[in-house]
Amino acid sequence: MPIYFYPEKRIFKLDTADSSYIFKIFQENYLVHLYYGKKIPDTNLTKFHDRCVNASFSARNANWGEAGPSVDVMPMEYATNGCGDMRITGLQVRNADGNASTDIRYISHNIYSGKPKLPGLPALYANTDDECTTLEIKAFDKVTGLEATLFYTVFEKYSAMTRSVAVKNTSKKAMEVEKIMSFTLDLPTCDYDLYTLWGRHNYERTTEIRRLAHGIQGVTSRRGSSSHNQNPFMALLREGASEDYGDAYGFNLVYSSNHRCEIEVDFNGSSRVIMGIDDSDFGWHLTPGETFYSPEAVLVYSSEGLGGMSRTFHKLYNTNLVRGEWKNKKRPLLINNWEGTHMNFDDDKLLDIAKWAADIGIEMLVMDDGWFGKRNDDKCALGDWIVNEEKLKGGLGHLIERVKALGLKFGIWYEPEMISPDSDLYRAHPDWCIHVPGRETSLGRTQYVIDMTREDVRDYLFNIMCDVLGNNDIDYIKWDFNRNISEAGSALLPPERQKEFFHRFILGTYDLMDRIVKRFPHLLFENCSGGGGRYDPGMMYYSPQIWCSDNTDSIGRLDIQFGSSLCYPASVQGAHVSASRRTNYNTKKDVAMWGSFGYELDPAKISEEDKAVIRTQIAGYHKYYDLIHNGDLYRLIPTWADPYKAAWQFVSEDKTQAMVTVVRKHHVRDDSLFVRLKGLDPDTYYRCEENDEVYSGALLMYAGMNLTFAINRGDGQSLALHFEAIE
Repeated sequence: MPIYFYPEKRIFKLDTADSSYIFKIFQENYLVHLYYGKKIPDTNLTKFHDRCVNASFSARNANWGEAGPSVDVMPMEYATNGCGDMRITGLQVRNADGNASTDIRYISHNIYSGKPKLPGLPALYANTDDECTTLEIKAFDKVTGLEATLFYTVFEKYSAMTRSVAVKNTSKKAMEVEKIMSFTLDLPTCDYDLYTLWGRHNYERTTEIRRLAHGIQGVTSRRGSSSHNQNPFMALLREGASEDYGDAYGFNLVYSSNHRCEIEVDFNGSSRVIMGIDDSDFGWHLTPGETFYSPEAVLVYSSEGLGGMSRTFHKLYNTNLVRGEWKNKKRPLLINNWEGTHMNFDDDKLLDIAKWAADIGIEMLVMDDGWFGKRNDDKCALGDWIVNEEKLKGGLGHLIERVKALGLKFGIWYEPEMISPDSDLYRAHPDWCIHVPGRETSLGRTQYVIDMTREDVRDYLFNIMCDVLGNNDIDYIKWDFNRNISEAGSALLPPERQKEFFHRFILGTYDLMDRIVKRFPHLLFENCSGGGGRYDPGMMYYSPQIWCSDNTDSIGRLDIQFGSSLCYPASVQGAHVSASRRTNYNTKKDVAMWGSFGYELDPAKISEEDKAVIRTQIAGYHKYYDLIHNGDLYRLIPTWADPYKAAWQFVSEDKTQAMVTVVRKHHVRDDSLFVRLKGLDPDTYYRCEENDEVYSGALLMYAGMNLTFAINRGDGQSLALHFEAIE
């Protein structure tokens, strides 16, 4: 088993293929962290907890005396608030006496095969119990009666582990959980670069790199979603490491709401990492006997740099997070009508798009916003999920029959978590929108957010969606979420539970999504939030693909897709060819092929010449689907490393196929372009489909290819090369 307990040393050792994670039960039953990094055979780490023993002004456990260590400088395995540790901490609970001093100590543990579910929350899962091993640590605060369970699940094959925390009130009085991080991790040094993903609408998940410095740095979201602005991901790259070599640590929160991801470098030069629910507007009224579960965090270590870390995330998520019928099933190539028609469509116009799509080889038509209620613009009718038969004459079923007669699948758009003030639903239930009594309710995109904490609201949405989905032959839904949450409050929550709102909201969303995917398991579910506003592993548990960004410009997409690739696999990334004008159709295809491929354009404006080009693109999509969706990704020239060009590569698991894509973002005169491939077998020879030349894997990786004159000069030009092993 990959998890060991050595009772004589009171040490826990968690091993994966490439890493070791070690901590111990210290004096007075404190849990103290010892090591996380490259796999080691040792357990002799007795001095690794020592951190500046005589720290000035730091409090000490009374039983240790003045010469003893202090929890303020020790590497605590799960840091708590108010009992001597002055750094950022993981757990703060205010007890019935009104103070927030929290101190949990080890009492017992259990090691077993497999992985437990997290009630009401998305989480990684085990396909079989022998895929992973779980350690449960029971810890207890003897003063307050708070019991904490620390969960560690090791995915040995992937050099990855998950962590989460459950707290139970075993006392006879209620207590308030004010802060609960999914993990804390103390590292002995601060010689790291911190990678985070910042952004905005149309510019999501852009990589930002900064050197760790004394103090607190990190990312948060308070928007009611994981957000366009700060993704719940961080990575640490040790000094001297690179894309391909050295220590890299990745941290990702399986959660789709407010989050906090921070690192503090203390006066001692040590680094503490925390990740979990943002605590600035969070609380949970924990009644006697009640248990609260934190969301799950994923920790990945790689000795093969940032690229190795990313490939571990990709494989782990494809295997143990994405689920359902479409997990491994080939997904249909689609066309979405939005850019072609917006809301100005009827059944005949949609059928014209479907005829064009069927002729060219596209496999599914997606009907976007505007099919329901009196929805002719974005100012009304959200919540009125009843087919508008003035647009779709003869009803939705008749349109679907006509589309399917052409051999296409059919998809539909929803935004269930929103409600328009100008809607029949709002007029009937004005209390169903999120609001605070006595305050003006802010509008965003001329819409409110519906209260997903309420079971009656979720039941209404489930039933009205089932009326459409259950009575029509629909293959796909796109689930959108198009504004941040303000005036956060629920009419049904008592005052002492109003700080639970944001967490209860996302639990309600998860509940409705789970009910839909279980009721309609055949549906291909694509998530969206104004593009990539909820592009996180929590959503990936319900939807095997997510619309990456509303920005479909090829050059603009490069930063977004490279940033997303730090932890999110290509199989999840929705990427389409659109009518954006900055690049030609070749570059549009080359960039959009990095993901779940599709089209967003008006067929009436496509020339016969471009139509012929699109036919060849579709053939390529089918030919290289498995390579892109299941292959290993290598970032050859990341966008954060070069402002003028970018390059990436997919390699099949058996190393018999590879695809290299290079984009010249901005042409620079006399700028040479050499690309060294990665991940090939150096002893295998590969034939390049584009020039029929044969190269050894060694030559392609160590000498590289000179593509200076292979790509057309000018901004936005691209080249894709395909290699296949020869016997």
